[in-house]
Amino acid sequence: MASYKDLQSQIEKLQKQAEQAREKEIATVVAQIRGMMTDYGIQASDLGIASKRKRKSGTPAAPKFQNPQSGETWTGRGRAPKWIEGKDRTKFAIK
Repeated sequence: MASYKDLQSQIEKLQKQAEQAREKEIATVVAQIRGMMTDYGIQASDLGIASKRKRKSGTPAAPKFQNPQSGETWTGRGRAPKWIEGKDRTKFAIK
């Protein structure tokens, strides 16, 4: 019977072999899929897969409120700053 250390060594070798076999098989399958997609004119969007393109970021929102004492502004989006919390916002509205 093999010792514990021998078995652990065999496990490590087999895991490395399995990972190498998996990587080779994945490369083959990906190549086949790409070939079929090209042959049939299929796009990633046809499969419901999002593209890796970045989304356009929106234009920054214009400030809607201003602190008359410090001149700080707030767009009205996100968490309200301390200077406007719990107060009537109409007093701070930029006209």
